[in-house]
Amino acid sequence: MNDGLQTIVSLSLLIGGVATFGSLPVAFALAWLLARGRFPGKILLDGLVHLPLVVPPVVTGWMLLLAFAPAGPLGALLDQWFGITILFRWTGAALAAAIMAMPLMVRAIRLSLESVDQRLEQAARTLGAGPWRTFVTITLPLSFPGVLAAAMLGFARSLGEFGATITFVSNVPGETQTLPLAIYAALQRPGGEAMVSQLAAISIALSLAALILSELLARRQGRRLHVL
Repeated sequence: MNDGLQTIVSLSLLIGGVATFGSLPVAFALAWLLARGRFPGKILLDGLVHLPLVVPPVVTGWMLLLAFAPAGPLGALLDQWFGITILFRWTGAALAAAIMAMPLMVRAIRLSLESVDQRLEQAARTLGAGPWRTFVTITLPLSFPGVLAAAMLGFARSLGEFGATITFVSNVPGETQTLPLAIYAALQRPGGEAMVSQLAAISIALSLAALILSELLARRQGRRLHVL
C-alpha cells in the first residue's frame, strides 16, 4: 500500500471512528427518549432524528455549512470562544459523517431498548435498586449488544459518507479526503481506474466487515433475549 493510499485509509478510519464513538452517547440518549419517553413533540423529534435519511445529503451538508461557516451561528461561537474552525477540517468531516449515521444508530439502539423486558427493571426496583443502578445492572447489559451493533452500523455508514462531507468540508487531500471522496477524485483523472479499483475494494471490505459484525451482534442479542 503506497503512502497516498495509506493516508486515505487511515483518515477514513479516523473520521469513521470519531464520528461513531463521538455520536454514540447522543444516539443512546435520543433512542432512550424515543423508546421510553412520554412527552409532547415526540413525533416531531422522531422525524428530526430521521430527517438525514430522507433529505438529499447535499442539503445536510449545506445546512452544516451555513451553521458552521465563520459567519454562521455555531461557527462564530467556536471561533470566538475557542479560536477554532471545523470548516475544511477532518473534524468537520467527522461531524458530517456522525449526523448522516445518527438515524441508523438511534434506530438500532431504540429497537434494542424496546426489546428489554421492563419487568426485570421493575423487579430490580422492587428489590431496592435505584434508577441508576437498575440502568447499569439491567438495562445497559441487556441492550449492550444492540448498542455495539449500532456502533458498527454507524461506522459502516460513516465510511461511505460522501454528499454531506464534500458539500461541508470539500475534498482536501490529507485532511478531508476519505475513501468515497478519493474514489470520486480518481474517477475525474485520466488513468485513475487502478486507484478506483483499489479504493473500492478497500471500502467494500471495511464496510462489509462492519455490517457482518453488526449482524452477528444483533443475532447474539436475539438469542440472549430468547433465553431470558
